[in-house]
Amino acid sequence: MDSTHKVAVITGASRGIGAALVTAYRQLGYAVTAAARSIQPSDDHNVLAVSDDVATPGAGARIVEATMERFGRLDTLVNCAGVFVAKPFTEYTDEDYAAVVGVNVRGFFEVSRSAIGAMISREGGGHVVNVSTSLVDNADARVTAALASLTKGGLNAVTKSLAIEYATRDIRVNAVALGVIRTSMHPTDPGGVQAALHPVRRMGEVDDVVRAVLYLEQAPFVTGEISHVDGGQSAGH
Repeated sequence: MDSTHKVAVITGASRGIGAALVTAYRQLGYAVTAAARSIQPSDDHNVLAVSDDVATPGAGARIVEATMERFGRLDTLVNCAGVFVAKPFTEYTDEDYAAVVGVNVRGFFEVSRSAIGAMISREGGGHVVNVSTSLVDNADARVTAALASLTKGGLNAVTKSLAIEYATRDIRVNAVALGVIRTSMHPTDPGGVQAALHPVRRMGEVDDVVRAVLYLEQAPFVTGEISHVDGGQSAGH
């Protein structure tokens, strides 16, 4: 492809928010590497589907190497892959811990390390967007999800750390901290339980998240930002 076209890598790209971001970045004119544990090849020659588990050692290098081989550059990474397990803290198992930390933390580290390495290998910089949760800032007794706060809180912290570390290298790092979004995890909301978690009294939609990510993508003076897409949840109840 023309190497002047920008390229995005999106993890967790097989469904939900990740799949919607693949479409959105293509509409911006980006070529996209869509990575997920299970993903079908695309008919679009500017979409490279990579089947890999970001929690496994070497996954980040494999995803980025495939991107560079196919498209020759990497401009944006969206760390959308994530695992959410809601349980009382003392009921979490070792398997729960391994699954959540593996994807949310190891997955971030794997792909981001290789992606930022590719970004700094040439002029032009880049952008990393992490997907977090407003539960980090606004714990809620109705949502017992300590592993989400543990892992996504780390993503919030490293978002700011990397934004400062690479500020002079023209690499921006931001995050979107989400409320409850209507996806396959929460396709419906019987009794309005999920809506009631947000001051605006509705669940978020995938398009709400896409709009926020695209804003960050097109805001060159914004870095180190934790953008809350949560219907006011982080502001209070």
